Amino acid sequence: MKELKSAILMFIVFTMICGGFYPFVVTGVAYLLFPREAKGSLVADTSGKVAGSSLIGQPFSSPEYFWPRPSATADFGYNPMGSGGSNSGPTNPDYLKTVGDRVKAFRASGVTGPISSELVQASASGLDPHITPEAARMQIPRVAQARGISRQELSKILADFTSDRQLGFLGEPRVNVLELNLKLKSLDQR
Repeated sequence: MKELKSAILMFIVFTMICGGFYPFVVTGVAYLLFPREAKGSLVADTSGKVAGSSLIGQPFSSPEYFWPRPSATADFGYNPMGSGGSNSGPTNPDYLKTVGDRVKAFRASGVTGPISSELVQASASGLDPHITPEAARMQIPRVAQARGISRQELSKILADFTSDRQLGFLGEPRVNVLELNLKLKSLDQR
């Protein structure tokens, strides 16, 4: 009986520590040191309405916006609950058809030359919010024509929304598609 009381007491103590105290402290530290990230890195449009998170890709298919990397969760609309790759290999007929359809969509939008693989293949999470500056530049002619603005003006906006490598050496330069498209949306409201 003595061992049972000790086991129950240890269960209660560790439940309070691991299920209450520790999460409370970690969450509090996150809110103090990284308040934006702790709240989900939410991005608002010019009216102040939350448009999404800078950490989760958003679907854009209109020609006047930059298109993101496709999502393997497309059936769920970039829903993080369905996050994950398609698990289809490069010889899978369904996968090849999907990639082929995406290439055709880019060709139909006027893209010529090589198409960046990131624009036709989903990321491992299926939720990647970024594309490379090269993938964004490839879309400038389509977006400029659809918006009726010059390619130079669009290139300047793109440059403003291009993030460098983290700490100068981690990762690659990238463009957050949601933030870039929100900037384009704000141009419509001028």
